[in-house]
This record gives sequence, C-alpha cells and structure tokens, in this order.
Amino acid sequence: MSFLDILRTRLLDRLTILLAAALVFLLLLGLERLTLVEALAGLGAIVLVASLAPRAVEPAGSQVAGSSASLAFDDATVRHFADALPDPCIVLDRRSLVVHCNALAAQHFPGVTVGDPLAFSLRFPALLTAIDATRRTGVAQTIELHQTVPTETWHKVSVAPLGDIDSGLEGRLVITMQSLTEEKRLGAMRTDFIANASHELRTPLASLLGFIDTLLGPAAKDAAAREKFLGIMRAQALRMSKLIDDLLSLSRIEMRQHLRPTATLDVAVLLREVKDGLQTQAEEAGVTLDLSLPAEPAVVTGDRDELYEVFENLFDNAIKYGSGGGKVDVVLAPVANRPGYAFAVTVTDYGAGIEAEHVPRLTERFYRVDAESSRKKKGTGLGLAIVKHILTRHRGTLSIKSQPEQGTRVEVLLAR
Repeated sequence: MSFLDILRTRLLDRLTILLAAALVFLLLLGLERLTLVEALAGLGAIVLVASLAPRAVEPAGSQVAGSSASLAFDDATVRHFADALPDPCIVLDRRSLVVHCNALAAQHFPGVTVGDPLAFSLRFPALLTAIDATRRTGVAQTIELHQTVPTETWHKVSVAPLGDIDSGLEGRLVITMQSLTEEKRLGAMRTDFIANASHELRTPLASLLGFIDTLLGPAAKDAAAREKFLGIMRAQALRMSKLIDDLLSLSRIEMRQHLRPTATLDVAVLLREVKDGLQTQAEEAGVTLDLSLPAEPAVVTGDRDELYEVFENLFDNAIKYGSGGGKVDVVLAPVANRPGYAFAVTVTDYGAGIEAEHVPRLTERFYRVDAESSRKKKGTGLGLAIVKHILTRHRGTLSIKSQPEQGTRVEVLLAR
C-alpha cells in the first residue's frame, strides 16, 4: 500500500471528526470570533494531524472481523480434532445444537443431524442430565449409555466443556462415546459359560453320587441292581469326560486362533476317513451316508486334526438329528464365485429341521434347540462352537440353513 493510500485511509476513517471540526470553525467564523485565515489555518492543522497520526486501535468493524476469523479458525480446528478421534464425537454449541459430528458418530448414531438440538435424536435422560450438569458446573460428566434398538449396545459417554470466554468457544461442549459393547458381551459370555459348564457337570455328578450311595446302601448285595447302576454310572462318567474333552479342545483352539495353519491336506481324503469312522454309528441310526467327491485332489491349507474334528462334528450332528430322513448327503466341490475360497463342503440331512429363530444361535456355546433331546443323544452343546472357532482360524466360513420338516443344510467354505 502506497503512502497516499495510507493517508486516504486514515482520513476516511476520521471523516466524521473532520466534518465536525469544519462545522465548528464555520460557526466561529460566522460569529466573527475567527478570521477566515485563522479558521482555514486551524482546520488545516487538524487535517494534517488526522492524516499523520497512526491509528492507536483497530476500528470496531476490524475487531468484529478478526473475532469472526479467529472463531472460524477455532471451529475448523475442533472439527479436524473430532474427525481424528477413534471414537464417536459430537460437538454442541451453547444452545445444545449439534455443531459437528465425526464420521463414527454419524455411523453409530445416524439420527444426529448438524443444526438440530441433540435432544431430537438422542432422547436419553441420563445424557441430557449430564449435559445440563456440565453447563451448570463446568465439570466434565461421565455416564454409561445403553441402547437396545436396533441392536443392543453400550457406550461410555464423556461430556466436557470445550472452551471458555477467552477462547471464543464459551458454552460449547464435546461429547465422546467409547464403545463398551464387546466388553459387555464378553463379560456376559464368560458368566454364561461358567454357569452352563457348572450346570452340565453338576447333573451327571449328582447322578453318580446318588447311585454310589445306593450301591453302598440298599443295593449293596443286589447283583442285578449293581450291574444296572454301574452301567448308568459309566454312561454319566463318559458324558462328563466328553464335556471336559470339548472344553479343553475349545480352549486349545482359542489359544491358537490368531495363528493360521501352514500344512496342506486333501479334503477329499479327509472326508472319506470321517465317513469310515462314523459308518457304524450311521448304520445303527438307519442312516445312509452318501459322499460325492471331485475326481481331482482338493488340496487346502489347514490342520488335519482340527478339520477332521470339524467334519466329524457335522457328520455326527446330521446322523443324530437328521436320522428321521434316513439319508445324509455330503458334497465336496470347487467354488468359482466365492472370492478367497477354493472348495465348499455341504452336509445335508432330511430330518425334522430347525425353526428359523434358532438357526443364528446354533454356534453359541451350550445352546440347544431341545436340551433334553440333545443330552439323550450325548450332545454337549459345544460341537458347533468348536466348528466355528476352527474355521475362523482357517479363514473359512460356516453357514446353516434349515426349515422345519425339510432338514438342515450346512455349508463350509475353505481357502486353498
């Protein structure tokens, strides 16, 4: 900016003062208190001082513009900071209108809209109370937020003031939400697991103790009763042994779940071995095992013993629970339309089938559609949980489709 531009700017800034001074000198000239020369000299001196004196402070308009620029800068900084957080984050203004929500907040709470009051979308009394308390006290508040719709979730919510008067962000709040869902689910799973395992072991133990007391007392000299009770006791002991074996197997698989197997095997050969091992059981149940295999080897990467356990469980379930259909079809085939997978194994029975509401829970530990029937068939409720964990370790997938009176179809996808 040139010197003349600077002079012009200063004069324009002080134009009101110069006009007032000119009116004063004209008034004094009219009252003959000053001569024309004196009036012109005085006005000229005022104009000279106004043009040369530097501005001590910025005009009011400049102060407002500067404040707006500073506030805009702060808003941009807050947005970038919120977007960088690994948890959902929502920023509110002094009226509790949503100023900004990061991508995670938009994903987990799609109803939150920038410009609307937060209470329109998150109608949780505990959250609104925490916001009011933070505004009133200026102290950050922490609560736990539990949602049941559309799915059950838990979040640890922190409501904190964002700034004070000096920062230009007075009245703004930042809300961060840390997910506790997985932690809560794992806790519930551990609790259920301990309760279920204790229950499964308690029943046969109580039975054993009862028969032992009987053999030591009333049936001590009854050979026929002793033989009968010892047979029942042996069956109960085998049931406990099977349950413990499954629990140990599940624990062993979980410890190695992050390690992918490196060995290779032919799935076709493995399926023949599983069929041969269960052939006697199938014949006793009146079930025909029909195995359909490709002509070429079906080589995949995997742990032979673990995959044997997978298909032994699936064949065993099909024989036990689908025996009413009299037939179990097992098909191994290459897949071309499933990226990342090489072969599919389907195990289909034609038994009673399963109601749709039970299917998603079949891989849960100890979950049974009919607990009493399962126990009679020596099921532990852990078979499909073991299958799921083994396939996860092998980067495979398990899908189950079933309808009442139409049987059950289980598909396993394996990577090469």
